[in-house]
Amino acid sequence: MVERRPLADLLTHVLLAAGAALLLLPVWLAFVASTLTAEQVLDAPMPLLPGERAWQNYAAVLTGGSAPLRLLLLNSAICALVIAAGKIAISVLSAFAVVYFRFPGRALCFWLIFVTLMLPVEVRILPTFEVVAGLGLLDSYAGLTVPLLASATATFLFRQFFLTLPDELADAARIDGAGPLRFLWSILLPLSRTQIAALFVILFIYGWNQYLWPLMVTTREDYYTAVIGIKRMISGGDAATEWNLVMATALVAMLPPALVVLAMQKWFVRGLVETEK
Repeated sequence: MVERRPLADLLTHVLLAAGAALLLLPVWLAFVASTLTAEQVLDAPMPLLPGERAWQNYAAVLTGGSAPLRLLLLNSAICALVIAAGKIAISVLSAFAVVYFRFPGRALCFWLIFVTLMLPVEVRILPTFEVVAGLGLLDSYAGLTVPLLASATATFLFRQFFLTLPDELADAARIDGAGPLRFLWSILLPLSRTQIAALFVILFIYGWNQYLWPLMVTTREDYYTAVIGIKRMISGGDAATEWNLVMATALVAMLPPALVVLAMQKWFVRGLVETEK
């Protein structure tokens, strides 16, 4: 029987509420700033209650400018979805090959994939840019996504999961006449759905928040992502930055990954903690 401790429960809830308030305070301040004029944002102290320009500010960022926010969100969504789906597909096939196929150099292939985790992104980004530029993929969705599709981390996670499955599954599928792809599609993928869901959430956010790579391979506003758009709104030098519009853009750009996390929260948690297989 679990002993009830009212004081301990109260203290726990107070700490949780304080932690939630600390996390939500910057979001609240960003929302308040997005409803004010540029002059009000720069006032000291800035108002802590929403202003009256919310509709005008959000309408301005969604429809105004040479590259409106709706186009930037579309580009970010395409990049995030292609990167997440591509990384998962390639990683599943790679892990399937190194676990269930017997071929010379199988262990070497896996360790070559794994060693790429030791290389910082900055080490690989210039050679990757040279390849992309040589192939004429600058200012294209292919240039934004294809170089980011491989994932040693996802390959390692799927390999470790496949190794926990009993060998009798593959033997039974072989006896029933199922080929390798049938075994992968009908048995391994359904068993891996929680891991796939958890990785999809992580990789979607990873693709959505990309900054350095899109900054290097895009020069046309048609292919800017939301993160690049926010950075370009922050003026340098003597130009004044309209922080109310910057905050509105940041909040709108935050919504899609937040919705993905909320929609897949149950699968995400199960994929991280499930140990029954």
